[in-house]
Formats: sequence, structure tokens, C-alpha cells
Amino acid sequence: MAQRGFFITLEGGEGSGKSTQVPVIADFLRQRGFEVVCTREPGGTKLAEQIRSVLLTRDPDEDLCDTSELLLMYAARAQLVETLIKPSLAQGKVVLSDRFDLSTIAYQGAGRGIALETIAALRQVAIGEFAPDLTLVFDVPVAVGMARMRSRGKADRIEQAGAAFFERIRTCFRDYALSHPETVALIDATPDIATVSAAVEQVITARCLSKE
Repeated sequence: MAQRGFFITLEGGEGSGKSTQVPVIADFLRQRGFEVVCTREPGGTKLAEQIRSVLLTRDPDEDLCDTSELLLMYAARAQLVETLIKPSLAQGKVVLSDRFDLSTIAYQGAGRGIALETIAALRQVAIGEFAPDLTLVFDVPVAVGMARMRSRGKADRIEQAGAAFFERIRTCFRDYALSHPETVALIDATPDIATVSAAVEQVITARCLSKE
């Protein structure tokens, strides 16, 4: 039986550079002999990508309410975990996910104001106690992240929220990282890509590869 792989998630606000780091981390791990699966949230499977489209596309005729947003996030997550992440880990692969459950705590919890007890109850139904082996939180000032986001072009439904929304999210990510040092690493994502990559590789080496 193959040894179980490990699960790394990349979190952060808009424009934090986490998505840019996914292929860099994947190459770093593949060079060390690991088979790597890259995915994203919401999305990652055919059905979950359809849910992603609903979540990120603004309908001029009907606003998606906060409760529906939360339920759809967990529907997509449950599908991703059961059909892609768990089977890949069972085969000994490393899974990298651009966002996971901490984004719900930050965006729907701190950002939208949904009670953490409600989120926890839904998490239990959707994924139970399943959790990443390591979470990397990419941190940049909101003004920097929003400038990067604008440079990418048209914003999606969630990206169109105001600065105060993203300030709450950043604070949540930072606070969570600092209060969970055993499983979460806070990465300063303001420098250039190579500098951030070096910091990330150092963390992964210490937290994951040293255990191999």
C-alpha cells in the first residue's frame, strides 16, 4: 500500500500572489521525487467548477445571498475532498490547493459576518475532521493586493467587495496563522516572486520534507 501523501493549502487575500506560487511549489516538490496534484477552490473537479461559476459570476437580476454563498462553498469543497484530494493522498501524492477551508473562515466569517459556529457546523457535515497538513498564508497589505488585483483586469463577484471587506479578511488570516503556528505558516508576500518562493520552500522543507 502506498504511503499517504501530504496536503498543503495556500491561503491569502486577493492579490497576495498565492496562485503564482502553486506551480513553483509543484516544481520544487517534483524535483524531489514527489507526484504532485494541483487544484483550487472553489472548483477543482468538473462539478465543483460549475459551482465556482455560480459563486464568482455576478447576476444582474439576482444577488447571491451570503447563506447561499456559504452553502455553495461547502458543496464544492465536499466534492473536491471526496473525489480528488482524499484519493490522491491515498495514492501517496502531494496535493496543493489554491484555497481551502481557512478561506471560508476569512471570507464568509470575517468578511461576510457569518457566525463561526454556523461555519463549523457546515464544515463538520461537508468534510468532518479532514484538514491540511500545512497551510501557507500569503500576507500583503490590502492596498498592495488590490493594486495587483486591478492590474489583472476585470474583478469577479467576490473581488468587487470594498477595502473594508478585505481588511477584515487580512486580519482574520493573520490572526489565525499566529494562533495556529503548528499547522499554519505566515508568509510575507510583498517581495518579488523569487524571494517569496525561497521562504515557502524553506517552510515546506522544515515542516514536511524533514519528516520523510
